Amino acid sequence: MSYQLFFIILLIIFLFSGIRIIFEYKRALKFRFGKYIKVLKPGFRWIIPIVDTIQIVDIRVITINITSQEVMTEDNVPCSIDGVVFFRINDPEKAVLEVEEYNFAITQLAQAALRDVCGKVELDTILSKREEMGKNIKTIVEHETKDWGIEIIDVKIKDIQLPENMKRMMANQAEAERSRRARIILALAEEQAAGKLLEAGKLIDKSPSAIKLRLYQTLANIASEKNSTILFPFPEEVLPRNKKNYEEEN
Repeated sequence: MSYQLFFIILLIIFLFSGIRIIFEYKRALKFRFGKYIKVLKPGFRWIIPIVDTIQIVDIRVITINITSQEVMTEDNVPCSIDGVVFFRINDPEKAVLEVEEYNFAITQLAQAALRDVCGKVELDTILSKREEMGKNIKTIVEHETKDWGIEIIDVKIKDIQLPENMKRMMANQAEAERSRRARIILALAEEQAAGKLLEAGKLIDKSPSAIKLRLYQTLANIASEKNSTILFPFPEEVLPRNKKNYEEEN
């Protein structure tokens, strides 16, 4: 009886040791004595212990950082650039059987592509066209990984580190550009103001009564200070009443 109980326990352990639970966002490659058999779908699965083994593959979007790379741009500016790669495994069988450690392989490809792409353009292009640089890197990486069952979703350039002297030069350049724009805006404002003054002068020439209104407005502004004495050098009646009288008097 004890031997029967022992074998029953061994059988139970054997059965339970072959149980595998595969989550919805994963796939499992089944191998028997090292030979690939098939891909196991999500759910409750049972394999033969010792004989069968499985390798789990995550089919969600995976993120890999591109470590900072020292790049010499086309205009001979040294800089450090890092980024991030987003990819998804569409064919778990190829991803496992066609390449060893696909994460490491994609990282190396992305680093090489980043140095290659950024080294062929000037610094201004890298700074102003990050999206375009990322797309160029993505094109290179996905061309190399298309036979691995891997889809490269996107590549982003995260940070660009410049030498301190280059940062100071760019700051000075930006300051000079802001100063130039400010002077242009001020000159345009002066031009517009001069035009308005010219229009006002022409209007006053056509209507002498406008001179009186302007005079009264100026006196009101001065009087608002309440700290000045206003001396009017001539009576108000001497102001021309119309353009004809004004021309005759002059």
